[in-house]
Amino acid sequence: MDIGPHSIQLIAPPSLYHAASAAAMGDHRDPAFPAAAGGCRLPKTSSVSVTESVTAVHDFKVTGYSLIEGLGIGRYVSSSTFTVGGVDWAVRFYPDGSTVTCLGNASAFLYYCGREKEVRTRFTLNLLGKDGKLSQVTNSYMKHTFSPASDNWGFIKFAEKSKLQSSPFLHNDCLTIRCLLTVVRESHTKDVEVNSVVVPPSNLHTDFENMLQDGEGSDVTFTVGGQEFRAHKCVLAFRSPVFKAELFGPMKENGTQCIKIDDMEPEVFEALLHFIYTDRLPDSCRDGKAAAMQHLLVAADRYGVDRLRLICERRLSETIDVETVATTLVLAEQHHCSQLRQACIGFVASPNMLGPVIESDGFKHLVESCPLIMKEILSKVSHIWIDKSC
Repeated sequence: MDIGPHSIQLIAPPSLYHAASAAAMGDHRDPAFPAAAGGCRLPKTSSVSVTESVTAVHDFKVTGYSLIEGLGIGRYVSSSTFTVGGVDWAVRFYPDGSTVTCLGNASAFLYYCGREKEVRTRFTLNLLGKDGKLSQVTNSYMKHTFSPASDNWGFIKFAEKSKLQSSPFLHNDCLTIRCLLTVVRESHTKDVEVNSVVVPPSNLHTDFENMLQDGEGSDVTFTVGGQEFRAHKCVLAFRSPVFKAELFGPMKENGTQCIKIDDMEPEVFEALLHFIYTDRLPDSCRDGKAAAMQHLLVAADRYGVDRLRLICERRLSETIDVETVATTLVLAEQHHCSQLRQACIGFVASPNMLGPVIESDGFKHLVESCPLIMKEILSKVSHIWIDKSC
């Protein structure tokens, strides 16, 4: 039966008809995603994949470099084991290179001490200068997945031996390798609350810093080296037992509206106040210079700000060198900083360090101030020599 060309008619399903009508009216919703009855929004949930990481720094100091040079290809000295991301690691330094292919170069590797699982990482190894700066030719980040079958990775040509001898990174026959390691944790998924309120981080320290700088509401003034510092008695009293006794105790000074402080530099007192108000070191102290940390430690001990004293103690322990170890040891002895004291004695007693320290400017002051401590240093040196001879 011939129905002719003008008799053909296509009947579309109702769903397509409604979709076409909606498009014509400017509604661009997906026709496969229907609206809820009555025009209400449909229930909505969200989730997010989260990949977290842990980053830490380990400094590996190699003393007596001239003694390990010539150790042999493939032989190394190792750092102590350190933990990042719940996994144990070590840095290995090959003074004559790890293989014959790196002749004339020293090698450095990161070693995975675990034996249980694969661990994804990003890391770099660099020489660290006395001033805290890394070598100019900074090794780029390496990405590697460590496993029992691939437990070490690093830089075959870490440093040219000929250039290392005259570089600023070899100081007093010592060099330091800094390992900056990021361990990537396993990804996980968590639900996200829709329209959740975002809470900003605490700015309490900033508010207190502004209160100190503005001086609004201050009720006591300190004069230090000709400079005046306004402060608030209550803040000082609750942060320092010494200030509490001076300002509110039975031994409080008469006329505590203005107090003169002797034997302290204005910059040190300013840093002390900054920490009392913010629980943080000021920017001027974050370079870790030994002299600034020494003066700040004395101030912290004087006013009983224990956390600041321990921060200074840690910073000084990390920056011990031949020129500062003697004065730092005297400071540790006088202010009962046991951990700093042991770090200084360990440094002086380490191989080839006693001679340079004896020639330093601060050694005479050490002998005069703490004569008994020399007996302990010499005892530790003798024990090290005995252990090496065995």
